[in-house]
Amino acid sequence: MIQIRPVSDLRNKFTEIESTVREGQPVYLTKNGYGSMVVLSLEMYSKLTDPIEMALDKADYAAEHDSRRMTHDEIFGGIREKLNAK
Repeated sequence: MIQIRPVSDLRNKFTEIESTVREGQPVYLTKNGYGSMVVLSLEMYSKLTDPIEMALDKADYAAEHDSRRMTHDEIFGGIREKLNAK
């Protein structure tokens, strides 16, 4: 079940929030009735960010070892062609 709590609970009921997060569920915090932030466990955060970090590392490596450079139009033009071909 989705956990939506007021941001004041972060201070007042930290152990409850921590327990929910340790179970692998995010806790959505609101301020004045509007979404403010999300609390995640480190493991959950890593699951979200590790694939992106790895892709960026591969891109950095490729850029270091390849002297080819493409313009904005070359890259997005190719993407547009593939999208329009479908």
